[in-house]
Amino acid sequence: MLKDYLEGNSHFQQKVSNWQAATKLAAQPLLEKGTITEEYIEAMIQNVLDNGNYIIILPKVAMPHARPEFGSQGVGMSFLRLQEPVLFPKEEPVELFFVLASNTPDGHLELMAELAEILSDVELYEDLLQVQTEEELLALLNG
Repeated sequence: MLKDYLEGNSHFQQKVSNWQAATKLAAQPLLEKGTITEEYIEAMIQNVLDNGNYIIILPKVAMPHARPEFGSQGVGMSFLRLQEPVLFPKEEPVELFFVLASNTPDGHLELMAELAEILSDVELYEDLLQVQTEEELLALLNG
């Protein structure tokens, strides 16, 4: 299921200027498809400014998200892989972004559970940090 959400919603880039730019780039596929609005992207960034780096769920992995009322029009996920990490506040480096959107308070729980299962597998986690294309990403998620 996760791979179905990420197909066509993945970016691979050498580097971006900062974590805010990375968050915007990571969310772009969802914005283009109408799953989220610009307001949702701004809310994800504001969440970090207000609440710190809680979206960093593992070393080098962030999961930006916001509450549904800030502009989520549906359930979706997008992915960004950076070759050069961006630094979040407190100098925490991030290379992988999984942007999560849901238009209901619990519509994303299944996606989060699947992502947690993948990231808890040390070998899969290490492999994710090496993917270079969407095809590699989808093959990895296919098992």
